[in-house]
Amino acid sequence: MDLVAAHPFSTIIAVAAFAYVLGSIRVANQYERSVVFRLGRFNRTAGPGLYLVWQIMEWQTKLDLRTITANVEQQEGITRDNVPIKVDAVVWYRIVDPERAVMEVKAVSNAVVQVSLTTLRAVLGQHTLDEILKAQDTIADVMQRAIDATTEPWGVKVELVQMKSVEIPPSMQRALAQEAEALREKRARLIKAEAELDAAEQLRQAAEVIMQNPAGLELRRMQMITEVGAEQNTMTLVMMPSEFVSMARGIADAAKTMAAKE
Repeated sequence: MDLVAAHPFSTIIAVAAFAYVLGSIRVANQYERSVVFRLGRFNRTAGPGLYLVWQIMEWQTKLDLRTITANVEQQEGITRDNVPIKVDAVVWYRIVDPERAVMEVKAVSNAVVQVSLTTLRAVLGQHTLDEILKAQDTIADVMQRAIDATTEPWGVKVELVQMKSVEIPPSMQRALAQEAEALREKRARLIKAEAELDAAEQLRQAAEVIMQNPAGLELRRMQMITEVGAEQNTMTLVMMPSEFVSMARGIADAAKTMAAKE
């Protein structure tokens, strides 16, 4: 106390200096960076950890470097084939250069969302409805590159863009359902026709084999009778020797020959 009483002015200066330094201490987390300005001019990027921002002369803007998820509100547009459509998307981005994110653009998060909105509307008008429904990943990649090209000067990296939902008018939904049904029916008919073609080819080959050995026809006839009898039905079968069929065919051929000569 005697020392303080002996040097009051020096004590006041020391206490003020200690309070000034203590009030200038700042802490940034591992995922944060601070852009420090000194008397209005950019001075440095500080963090993570403990650092000083001298009061009165310096001030800071703290930024989060983690990946940020931003919802792009639903946008209504017209596709290239004149179909009204509503699409919303999600954008994942992160700040890679804190200095440019503060110096080059105001409210960087809002700027990224607005760029995403305009890009989404522009992309909708460049593609048909079928392309939007069937190639969403490709369109999302196109959007990601377009947004990233715009935000790159701001020190922002767009990592991923995905379309969450695509809404089309009810009348168009019915038309798409009818189209899908017609395609399924067409595919079913083609498969049935291919099966009939394969069956006809197999029958042709079987007939060629039977013609090479007439006894095979008789065996096939007996097998057919066995199959019919196994079903316990009331069908009556009349068996005729195959020679009768050959004789009848010969008589018919002879009659045609005689009729031609007359």
